Amino acid sequence: MSKKNMARPDGLAYSTNKDFFNDFPADEPVDTLPKEKQKLRVKLDTKQRAGKVVTLVDGFAGSEDDREALGKQLKTKCGAGGSVKDGFIIIQGDYREKVVAWLREWGYNQTK
Repeated sequence: MSKKNMARPDGLAYSTNKDFFNDFPADEPVDTLPKEKQKLRVKLDTKQRAGKVVTLVDGFAGSEDDREALGKQLKTKCGAGGSVKDGFIIIQGDYREKVVAWLREWGYNQTK
């Protein structure tokens, strides 16, 4: 949990004192599940994108660095732009079948 989203037990969520939230423990590193245990879901989305189609990959359980690396691999294979944010890997365009095929080829067997 990031410090900006974390409320204190006394209900205080914001302070102008820059050192006020330093008493919270640092975020612990997240272990990435092995590829064969990842349950990834690939779907098409157009919501809040001005009618543009994107392929979303959801369900990655692991560190942000590993999610970024997988997103970069998929964007490179698709030859398309995209991003990794809010827990989703976003690829611009309709690449559902290709993404599912590549993920299964790379060992993500529980991909749908």
